[in-house]
Amino acid sequence: MRLNNLKPAAGSKSARHRVGRGIGSGWGKTAGRGHKGQKSRAGGFHKVGFEGGQMPLYRRLPKRGFTSLARRYVETVRLGDLQRLGVDEIDLAVLKQAGVVSALALDARIVKTGELSRKVSVRGIGATKGAKAAIEAAGGSVAEAPATADSAKKAAAKKAAADKAAAIKAAVNKPAEKPAEKPAEKKASKKQ
Repeated sequence: MRLNNLKPAAGSKSARHRVGRGIGSGWGKTAGRGHKGQKSRAGGFHKVGFEGGQMPLYRRLPKRGFTSLARRYVETVRLGDLQRLGVDEIDLAVLKQAGVVSALALDARIVKTGELSRKVSVRGIGATKGAKAAIEAAGGSVAEAPATADSAKKAAAKKAAADKAAAIKAAVNKPAEKPAEKPAEKKASKKQ
């Protein structure tokens, strides 16, 4: 085989359609666009999702959820990745250095995928319940990330919201007090 003999496999390439070049091709005259109408005109096409003035599907359906801006900076680490690392003390810096997570990662989370048979000590990285159990079963340990001022603020706000909700619930469930009755003397005086 020589370079000058190389050619694509049979049937892998086909000639481009030259429309509007006579009736013999079957794509002449109207060039496959049919007669008249918006779709037959040059530049005559509506926007994507347009349904002729009817409320389009993407507007009929409700909005739901949001896109977290922090999510792209939280990486997922498998147990198999920890097994391949030759280090016993693992934290985010070690994972970045080994190329397991991106250099831009702000946090990481270990998930239970793959096998871990050696003892590792994980510090400052989150782990799922299953991953934590697997690490501890292999003789290792998981130390959660130390609480930061930001996380302490969030916890305090969460507690305040829970207390407020409990107070509202108690106020709603509290039985209504009966109005105070008038003294009996006044009733007697009205009857006379």
